[in-house]
Amino acid sequence: MLLPITLTIAAACAALNLWLALRIVPGRMKGKVLLGDGGSEALLALQRAHANFTEYAPFVLVLLALIELAGASPAWLWVAGVAFVLARVAHGLGMVRPAPNPLRAGGALLTWAVLALLAGWALALAYGAEAAPRTIELAPVSAAG
Repeated sequence: MLLPITLTIAAACAALNLWLALRIVPGRMKGKVLLGDGGSEALLALQRAHANFTEYAPFVLVLLALIELAGASPAWLWVAGVAFVLARVAHGLGMVRPAPNPLRAGGALLTWAVLALLAGWALALAYGAEAAPRTIELAPVSAAG
């Protein structure tokens, strides 16, 4: 079964991950830093923006996939997925600005909200009134002949 919403959000996350990673390279080259941040607060902020993304994205993507697989509302999955991607873009932009700032704070808060809502949604699907046993139908495979 294809999971078009999750696949689309995962592709957006892959592009976002690449953008966050590539922003680090000029700082490394400028400071001739091969490992760590070389004492540069700007480079540290870029690295943390990238690392922070990689800390949240797997949980969100797994939850999106499982909720989509459970047959939940596509409209709300799109809202959650797009909100997560926008939150992480805002956070990434905010990390290179003086703190506190609305992009960083808003991105973090929206990320937490999306993660909490997806976790609650997953639990509701697993243990809620709608948690009836489901069967997965497999299509018969025709013999090549």
